Amino acid sequence: MGKAKGKNKEQGEKTNVMRMLEAEGVPYVCHFYEHGDEAVDGLSVAKQTGQNPEQVFKTLVTRGGNGFFVFVIPVGMELDLKAAARAAGVKSIEMLHVNELLKTTGYIRGGCSPLGMKKLFPTFFHESCLSFETILVSGGKIGTQVELSPAALLQLTGGKTAPVAV
Repeated sequence: MGKAKGKNKEQGEKTNVMRMLEAEGVPYVCHFYEHGDEAVDGLSVAKQTGQNPEQVFKTLVTRGGNGFFVFVIPVGMELDLKAAARAAGVKSIEMLHVNELLKTTGYIRGGCSPLGMKKLFPTFFHESCLSFETILVSGGKIGTQVELSPAALLQLTGGKTAPVAV
């Protein structure tokens, strides 16, 4: 796998996610897609980047118990809140309101990555990630995806896998 090389006038500058991966020596490939000012749904991202939607994952931030939890699931699936709560070991989970996302994670809707958040929250990946050599997650800004091994993502986030989506 290659690495992003500095600034590209069509794709923008390296993101903090890319810098983090490079600092850790983790191989990755960048994928860029066209977008306006709004977030693009995950299935459209998969189509624009020419990727299998089962390998393109979205990052969802939730609140439960006394803390925050991150769930990374395929773009064509929905988070199962009951299964997510079981995986996190809390009574119930609710989605974090979009207005709270930036102050909690440092990311905006559509550019939220499981890597490089302001704080490392307990992170759970849908178990299907282990079926692939690589998966794609947000590169930390709208229009950018990074492709890397699920093992590297699990290691960098301290993540676990669980059946958290339907």
